[in-house]
Amino acid sequence: MQADSGKSYDDINVTPMVDLYLVLLLIFIIMTTAGVQGTKVNLPKASSASKMDAPKSQAITVNNEGKVFLNTVPVSLEELEQKLAAIKAKTPEFPVVVRGDSQTQYQMIMNVLDVLGRSGISQIGLATQAPK
Repeated sequence: MQADSGKSYDDINVTPMVDLYLVLLLIFIIMTTAGVQGTKVNLPKASSASKMDAPKSQAITVNNEGKVFLNTVPVSLEELEQKLAAIKAKTPEFPVVVRGDSQTQYQMIMNVLDVLGRSGISQIGLATQAPK
């Protein structure tokens, strides 16, 4: 007695189709990476004097003890104003990010914002944590 004599198969064998898709994917990957190389040209040289760098942002941090840091360097409010004035003399427009600890008294952050206002800095961001 044969087990498979009159039975039809209900499932489709997808292994050859998957093999075909993987071969096509491999061919497309090889062709796109080969096409990215482009034509070889001699590029012009730029002078190193003209820099197109974006201004570096400054980070002001107020910890939970009320201490103020400018880029991880502890400063007083007077020193903060002097250092910001020196940076503004070199770069007229630069962004500043104020990071305050959640346990910090609000008055200390207002003092820092007052120093930023007196220094004429207009690009100010207040760092917060995203809600969970």
